[in-house]
Amino acid sequence: MTTTLSRRALLAGTTIFAAWTVTGRAVVAQQVQTDDFKDMKPGQYTWNPERSPEGPVAIIVSIPDQRVFVYRNGIRIAVSTCSTGKPGHATPTGVFSILQKDKDHHSDEYNDAPMPNMNRLTWSGVALHAGELPGYPDSHGCVRLPLAFSALLFTITQIGTVVIIANSASDPADVDHPGLVLSADADKDIAAQADKLKDQKQPSPDDPNAVTVSVLVSSPDKTIEVLKNGDTIAKGVATISNPDQPLGDHVFILEKMADGKMKWCAIAHGQTGQVDTTVIDRVRAEPDVINAIQSNFHVGLVFVTTDLPSTPDTRTAKNFVVMQQEPDPTQ
Repeated sequence: MTTTLSRRALLAGTTIFAAWTVTGRAVVAQQVQTDDFKDMKPGQYTWNPERSPEGPVAIIVSIPDQRVFVYRNGIRIAVSTCSTGKPGHATPTGVFSILQKDKDHHSDEYNDAPMPNMNRLTWSGVALHAGELPGYPDSHGCVRLPLAFSALLFTITQIGTVVIIANSASDPADVDHPGLVLSADADKDIAAQADKLKDQKQPSPDDPNAVTVSVLVSSPDKTIEVLKNGDTIAKGVATISNPDQPLGDHVFILEKMADGKMKWCAIAHGQTGQVDTTVIDRVRAEPDVINAIQSNFHVGLVFVTTDLPSTPDTRTAKNFVVMQQEPDPTQ
């Protein structure tokens, strides 16, 4: 199949249009000013970065809604229509981090098809990129976006940016307790960490020296793992209070408020999509794990809890955090 790409963009009032063609069919991207994302037509999106000019970015892809939600420092700054995997090529659900960025990427599998503004999520071929939007799941597993929106999104993502793909997910909730020190001396440790981070800023998207740190807690395994730029730097036993009660599938992202204080942005996904803000307080770790976390504490640090075991079936690459659903190639 031969795929061709053309682009045009024009500004008309507060509405931005961009179009490209795939196999001769025009796909129009339209920026609209609305907060009612349910009524969006294929190709429409919102973009309001001024609502939160800086801070860690988190992206939620809702498969049932065929929508992408973008949050910065816990505040929604954009919503877009999208197209996820069609039957037989289901988009995997779970927590991902962006592994690679390529503004002019072409597919290795599908006849060199253009994939503009590509943010890679797995090395097996799942990514966010511009593509055709028919109004229903139609991709080979990627998340297709309007061209103009994908270009804007590309300017604020970086290696390590969190992407949650889910059948249900919560809006972010604030957790003012700036913990994740995971020790009995929480109050003392929290004050020290908050003071250390008071002048720290989120790295710019194009900073080649940006460091990303993730902490993964698996309740079935009773393990806690610290990853720095995708490499495991510490792993140990997680002591979980009320161990018979699930932790749930959560992502906590460390953010800085305007007054310099720290907070967690909590997002729940998985079965219920309900945020439990007490989850962090239920986890304790061994001294070497605590030291690894505290010595790498930074704005944008990610803390993930899962009720799935950490196995090769749910971990597919070093930067990949946890997959809930592996696509079935036989479907």
